Amino acid sequence: MNIKPIKNEEDYSQTLSYIESLMDAKPNTPQMDELEVLTTLVEAYEEQHYKIDVPDPIEAIKFRMEQEGLKQKDLVTIVGSKSRVSEILNKKRKLTIEMIRNLHKQLHIPVESLFLDYKTNCA
Repeated sequence: MNIKPIKNEEDYSQTLSYIESLMDAKPNTPQMDELEVLTTLVEAYEEQHYKIDVPDPIEAIKFRMEQEGLKQKDLVTIVGSKSRVSEILNKKRKLTIEMIRNLHKQLHIPVESLFLDYKTNCA
């Protein structure tokens, strides 16, 4: 096992190719150990170089709606009236703590995503 740090894109690309060759490794073998170590190195490199920004709360809600095939009317029981849902989704009104609790409980959106600050489109 000749494992070295991933320092640049070339190292990263080579490591990914090598990981692909190890994907059929059997459990409890040196190849599986190597695969696990290399995967950890790749994850660390990706976390440092390919950060994905966390969406603002409204984008998180819209994403979940898309995943679940929900329409605005489906949020009425979670957020309030149809007009309230529209105001929230158009960023004209901020989420309340009660709305955040309901969204988390019923749509399973992480609380951390819902509590992030975001700008409203109010004048």
